[in-house]
Amino acid sequence: MKRKKLKLKKQAYYIFAGIVGIFVAIILGVNFYNDLKYKESNEAKLITIGYTLEQAKKIEEKLTKEEVEKILNMEKNDNILSLIEEKYFLMKNLDNYLEYMKKESEKSLTEIIAIVNTHANNKWYSKTFETNIDLKEQMLVNKFYALNENYNPENLKTLSLQYAYGEPGTNKLIDYAYDKYMDLWEAANEAGYYLMVNSSYRDYESQKQTYEYCKAAKGERKADEIAAHVGHSEHQTGLVVDMTSKNAPEDFKFKESEEYKWLKENAHKYGFIERYPEGKTFITGYSPESWHWRYVGIDAATVIYNENITYDEYYAYYIEK
Repeated sequence: MKRKKLKLKKQAYYIFAGIVGIFVAIILGVNFYNDLKYKESNEAKLITIGYTLEQAKKIEEKLTKEEVEKILNMEKNDNILSLIEEKYFLMKNLDNYLEYMKKESEKSLTEIIAIVNTHANNKWYSKTFETNIDLKEQMLVNKFYALNENYNPENLKTLSLQYAYGEPGTNKLIDYAYDKYMDLWEAANEAGYYLMVNSSYRDYESQKQTYEYCKAAKGERKADEIAAHVGHSEHQTGLVVDMTSKNAPEDFKFKESEEYKWLKENAHKYGFIERYPEGKTFITGYSPESWHWRYVGIDAATVIYNENITYDEYYAYYIEK
C-alpha cells in the first residue's frame, strides 16, 4: 500500500513537473518570439543605427511606416529629428532640406522648409511647371508655375468706374471672384472705406509688354522684383486686383492707409489674401506689394490668415503636398 502511494506521488510529481516545464517552455518561446519580432521592428532598427529609444518613438510618431523605412536607409542624422518637428515638413523634400541646410546653415529650419517646399531654393524662373488651371481659384502662378499664351479666363465681369480707375471696361475679374470682391467692397464701404482698383485682369500679351517696359526702364534685375515674366503673372488668372483707395490712390502710399489695415484684418473673410506680404520676398520672389490682392476662396484665405503664410507655402503643403 505504501509503495502504491509512493508511486502515485511520483507520478503526480512528474505530471506537475511536466506541466511546469511546458509553461516555462511556452513563456520562453513567447519571449523569444517577441524579442525576435521586436528586433524586426522599425523602432529596434532605428535604435540599431544610433537613435535613442525616445528619438525612435518620435520618428515613428511623426512619420508613416513607409517614411520610417526611408530613414532606415540613411545614416543617423539629428537634423532629421529637428526637421520632422516642423509643421510644414514634407517627407518627399527631406533630401533637399538636408542638402540646402549644408549650403544655408544660417537660416532657420522654418525658413529652409518654406524655401524648399516652394522651390525657392532654385534660381527664379530656372524651373517651369505648368499651372493646373482645373484648380480654378486655387491655381498657382508664380516664378515657377506658368500659364500658357492660350489661357484666357472665361466669364470675366467688368468693374465699373465706381470701383475702378482707368478706361471703361479695362478692369475685369472672373465672375465668382468679382462677386466676392463686391462683397468685400461693400463691407469696406460700410466700415467707412472706399476701395478702388488700379489694375486687374491682364492677358498674356499685355503682361509681356508690361514686363518689357519695366525691364527697359529699370533693368532686368529690378524688373524681376516688381513684374512677372510673361505667363508667370497672376493678373492673367483673372483672380487679382491691385487695390488702392480714394484717400490713398498711389500704390506706394497704400500701405500706410487705414484701408490697407482694414484689408489685412478682413479680406480673408471674403476669400482674398495679400499675395506679396512684407518679409516674404525670399519665398514669393517679389518686393512687398500692399496693393496686390488675390482671390483664393474663403477656406484657403482663412488658413493663410490664421497661419500667417504665403499662398506659395499654402499650395506646397495643402495642395501639392
